[in-house]
Amino acid sequence: MIQRIQTLYLMVVTLLMVVTLIFPLVFIGVDGHQVTLSAFTISDAEGVLSYASSWLGAVLVVATLLPFVTIFLYKNRQLQIRLCGVECVLLLGAVLLVGAFTYSVCNNIFNDFDITWANIAIRFPVILPLVALVLTPLAMRAILRDELLVRSLDRIR
Repeated sequence: MIQRIQTLYLMVVTLLMVVTLIFPLVFIGVDGHQVTLSAFTISDAEGVLSYASSWLGAVLVVATLLPFVTIFLYKNRQLQIRLCGVECVLLLGAVLLVGAFTYSVCNNIFNDFDITWANIAIRFPVILPLVALVLTPLAMRAILRDELLVRSLDRIR
């Protein structure tokens, strides 16, 4: 049902995660050597160096599809609540994987250089899973409120 607030929350979460999938997440640059971390690859500007970050991409794809699927399960509110909990875990995992891949790139590729926070440019899509991590519990709470309302109306009959 589109008119419910939890549907709007879940749609916004889906859109935020689509933007996270499309745009690069982190730029790391030292002495003219620049590496970009995106959802599926870790690559440098020259195209010489390229690694697959498929775990991060897989988590982000599932975290994008899950709230979209959850919207259409409005007749089964208990399942919606569980899927919102799974989405929270996936979003937290995505944030941790971005941090782990950034740390891995800094240690493996730039091991000869001194990396500081000035060399790491965190782009805006890194923040979007954190925003989605706030919106998903709000959707879960709205679904729970609907479930309690339906149960209280069943009790009156």
